[in-house]
Amino acid sequence: MFDWMVWTTPTAVFFICIALMLAAMTVWEIRSPTVLRKGFLPMATTRGDRLFIGLLVAAYINLAFLGLGETFMDWFALDEEPSVWISFVLSMGALALIMKKG
Repeated sequence: MFDWMVWTTPTAVFFICIALMLAAMTVWEIRSPTVLRKGFLPMATTRGDRLFIGLLVAAYINLAFLGLGETFMDWFALDEEPSVWISFVLSMGALALIMKKG
């Protein structure tokens, strides 16, 4: 069923984190309804809005990192492409920043 995608450990961890965040946000929303808040984003957002925006940013960070892997090898004179764990940490950090301050 899932043969069409290469399920590496970083890929599995990334999607498991997304599923856990969605479950946690659902429980959080049921227990404490959200209110609009204005942060550094150019609009008032709810927790769900910030999660959606943060997940989009996280996906784009991961895609950009994968696309620029060979370029990073040239820029930093690396023997192999940098680990995708780096992009995972960066994307989760960006998501946390958007959720907290967005």
